[in-house]
Parts: sequence; C-alpha cells; structure tokens
Amino acid sequence: MPEAVYKRIMLKLSGQALEGADGRGGIDFKTVGRFCDEIVEVAALGVQIGLVVGGGNIFRGEQGAETGLDRPTGDYMGMLATVINALAIQASLESRGAATRVMSAIEMPPVAERYIRRRATRHLDKGRVVIFAAGTGNPFFTTDTAAALRASEIGAEVLIKATRVDGIYNADPESHADAVRYDRLTYSEILSRRLRVMDATAVSLCRENKLPVLVFDLTRPGNLLRVIQGEPLGTLVKEE
Repeated sequence: MPEAVYKRIMLKLSGQALEGADGRGGIDFKTVGRFCDEIVEVAALGVQIGLVVGGGNIFRGEQGAETGLDRPTGDYMGMLATVINALAIQASLESRGAATRVMSAIEMPPVAERYIRRRATRHLDKGRVVIFAAGTGNPFFTTDTAAALRASEIGAEVLIKATRVDGIYNADPESHADAVRYDRLTYSEILSRRLRVMDATAVSLCRENKLPVLVFDLTRPGNLLRVIQGEPLGTLVKEE
C-alpha cells in the first residue's frame, strides 16, 4: 500500500455531510460510520488527524436570525450543534477501535475537554483523532474559519475540506450543468472570483499561514485514502 504524503492533517466535515442521502437533517449513523471507516484507515497509516465538523444538519446560526433570534444567540446554538455531531463521530470512531478526544472551544467538562493547543498537539502525537467542536467559541465565525484556525495552531500540513462535489467550480455544479472545475487555484483567485468554497476570513487565514487547502468529494468511498496517498483528486488551493 502506498505511504501517506502527509504526517498531520486537518479534515473539515460539514454538518450536512452527516445527514445521509435523503437530506432530511439530523444524523445518519450509517453515513457517519462510512466516513469513520475511512478515517480509521487513514489513521492506520500513521497520519495524525484533526477534525472540525459543522452543525448545519441540526441548526444553522443564520436560520435563527430569520426567526427573530439575535445573531450571537443563533451562532451559539450552532456551536452546540457541532458538539452533538462531534460526539456522534467520536462514538463511531471508538466503536472501530480508534482513540479519540473531543475538544470544545466552549467549556463543558462532562462531555468534552476544553481546547488547549498544547494538549491537542499532545493527543495528536499519541495517535488520537482529535475532534474540535464548538467552532472558535465566538459568534460571527464559521466552522470553516475554525478549521483554518485550528489547522494553523496545530501545525497541520494541509486543510482537507470534504464536500459533496469533486472540487471547486466556477458555479454550483449541482444546478449548473456547464460549471467548470478548477484543478488548482490560489487564495487570491478564490477571493477575487468570489468562489463560495469557504468564507473570506477562512481563506485569508489560510493564505497568511501558507496552509494549503484541498477540496474533494468524500461521498465516493476510498477518496480520503487516495488523497492522503497523493492522488491528484479535487482542487488544490495554494499560493504560487
């Protein structure tokens, strides 16, 4: 089996990826289990894995704003949704024999450790999958920004964003049949072309810290392993 080309990665999963094919919201544990099978397979290669998960399958902060909730309250509710998803992933990983830790940006000792950077890197050094929950712990920041921040803090070599499509396109490929996929982009091109792959804060943070971003399709079984082994899948974002 080919060796991994990365030693330490940050994997970003959207909450919607945990819904399953019907898209009805909530958590589909069969889908979670398939993702976890791939994560365990990658960890077996000696890759240190950090993971940030969104909460959109349960609650999105902007949805609350539409119903009269103020934005900070809605965002905190979204952060709690990410903790629920993190615990589901932790349970699924541990049932497969993986050692894990959930670290939360919001203190909740009964269910998760408080996020401390040195403790997180120590867990990674010991081969534990570290699941970062509750975003950055602050309203007005997305989980994409949290992934970029945590990846930079732990010294990840790449931020791998798992999506439902096979890379970054110039338009939504699910609604535009003529959408064109990019093989490589720079951070500046994403910002100038207003490509909706990550929010501008997350992109800027990756650019400042020279953190490559790889966007690929996780719905195809085996793709995560292929990416880790260096196969040219998806779209790579890196400054030239």
